[in-house]
Amino acid sequence: MRREFESAGLNAEDLHPDPIVQFEQWFQDAREAGILEPNAMSLATVDPTAQPTIRTVLLKYFDAEGFVFFTNYESRKAGNLETNPRAAALFPWIGLNRQVSVQGSVRRVSKAESLRYFSSRPRESQLGAWVSEQSKAISSRGLLEQKLAEIKRKFGAGKIPLPSFWGGYQIVPERIEFWQGRPHRLHDRFEYLRGESGWRITRLQP
Repeated sequence: MRREFESAGLNAEDLHPDPIVQFEQWFQDAREAGILEPNAMSLATVDPTAQPTIRTVLLKYFDAEGFVFFTNYESRKAGNLETNPRAAALFPWIGLNRQVSVQGSVRRVSKAESLRYFSSRPRESQLGAWVSEQSKAISSRGLLEQKLAEIKRKFGAGKIPLPSFWGGYQIVPERIEFWQGRPHRLHDRFEYLRGESGWRITRLQP
C-alpha cells in the first residue's frame, strides 16, 4: 500500500509570510483540483479526563482571525471545548499530496454571526438542527423521523429560528503546519508559530 509522493517541492521562498494567505492559496488549489469536500477537516478535542476524540466537520469560512465551523452546543465536541477550549484540525488533501494542520484556542462566534450563517442554510438543514440532540443516545432512526415531522408541523411554512443550542466556534490558530509529500518520504514541512511580533516560519524535518 506504499506509494511515492511525486509532487513539486515546497520551498521557504514559495511561502507567504501570513499562513492564512498561504492556506487560502492551498485551499483554492484543492478546490480547482476537484478534491472531494476540500473544506472537510478532522477536528480533535480533549475531554475532562484527557481522552482525545476526533471527528470530521466542515469548515464554513476562515479569515485573518481563524477557522469557523458550526455545531450543536450540547454535543460531545462542544462539551469538550467548553471545558478545554483548545483544538487541533487537519485538512487531508491526499490527492495533492498535501495536508495542513492547525492548532490553537477555540471561542464561540457571536450569536449574530451564528444567525447569519444559520439563515443561509437550506431549510432541511435548519430543521435538522432542531431535531437532533447531537451525541445523545436514541433507540431508533424512527424516533428521529418522528421528531422531524413534529418540527415541520411546529414551524409550518414560516421562518425557522436559530436554536439557542446551536452556533459556531472559531479556532484561533497559534500553530499552522503545511506538509507537502515528496519522494522517499523526505517530505517538505513548514511550521508557522505565532509570536508577539507575528508569525515565525521554520522548516521541519520529515
